[in-house]
Amino acid sequence: MRRSALPRPAQAGAWILAVLALLAVAAPLLAPYDPAEQLDSAESSRRPPLSSLLVVRTEGAEPRLAERVRVEGEELVLLRRSGSLHLPLGSVTNHREGGITERRRAWLGTDALGRDLLSRLLYGARISLTIGLLAAALALTAGTAVGSLAATGGRVVDQVLMRTVDGLLCFPHLALVLLLAALYRPGVWLLVVLIGGTGWMGLARLVRAEILRLKEEPFALAAAAAGRSPAGVLVRHLLPNATTPLLIDASLRVGGSILVEAALSFLGLGVQPPQASWGSMIADGQSHLTTAWWIAAFPGLMVAAAVIGSSLLADGLSDRLAGLRAGKDRRARARSPWALRTWLGQT
Repeated sequence: MRRSALPRPAQAGAWILAVLALLAVAAPLLAPYDPAEQLDSAESSRRPPLSSLLVVRTEGAEPRLAERVRVEGEELVLLRRSGSLHLPLGSVTNHREGGITERRRAWLGTDALGRDLLSRLLYGARISLTIGLLAAALALTAGTAVGSLAATGGRVVDQVLMRTVDGLLCFPHLALVLLLAALYRPGVWLLVVLIGGTGWMGLARLVRAEILRLKEEPFALAAAAAGRSPAGVLVRHLLPNATTPLLIDASLRVGGSILVEAALSFLGLGVQPPQASWGSMIADGQSHLTTAWWIAAFPGLMVAAAVIGSSLLADGLSDRLAGLRAGKDRRARARSPWALRTWLGQT
């Protein structure tokens, strides 16, 4: 039986992230409405999931929504949540003999401004996942560069860089991002820079420790003895063998970056209206938890799914890569002359 490449929890995490990414990419095709459209907000606001309203279109006026309609003489009566509304029957452009059949369906409900929640979730996935992925990539790049330079640049460079990292680590990540975000009016790209540019310090220490360990391995010593430059040894031998902690940290960092973006948007320092992100949608629903729970619940579930998916993937990668390394070490010991002499002595 062929062994799976990844443990089942890691496969589940990868599938969760893949589905979220697919929903984000296909948002223009899957979203039923414009995520910023506010159609007859007084009638469509805070509608529960699976609700629908009739759309009544008139000449020279915005469409009106109604729960039911009926004809009374030359008038069309719209039965609405706020009461009945009478319109001249001749001004209604989409009225037919059978009545009004055009409906606006809210599969996940609407928010306080009457915007479709499903459409905003799909388009919000684009922004939240983009910020999470790009911020993680930026932190990974900066941390790898600083950690590699500290491990291979000599004692003075190592001391200067690591003391700088220690000083930056004195500030909690979220507090540092909040401080910087409060000074500006952040957009998507500035959030990427803020979250990624303030989250690389721990990764730099991790990369430095891993490269210092690998520098003492026989393959690294042999490459240096063969005349390769320190940069060549780093790029061709050390970094490729340091991918285990990098992959695990990158997987975890995606979920962490999405959480930071959600926290900033919840506090009003993240993605600004009319753009939608999961964090800003949760912030929109905080004042309606008792009357319209779905406004905050569904984006909260999306954030939880992204964080759980990245955590499962990181945990599975850790177990799988640790198993591969242990198997490689066992095979190397079995092929060594010392192991062969030991086996021959035992037999």
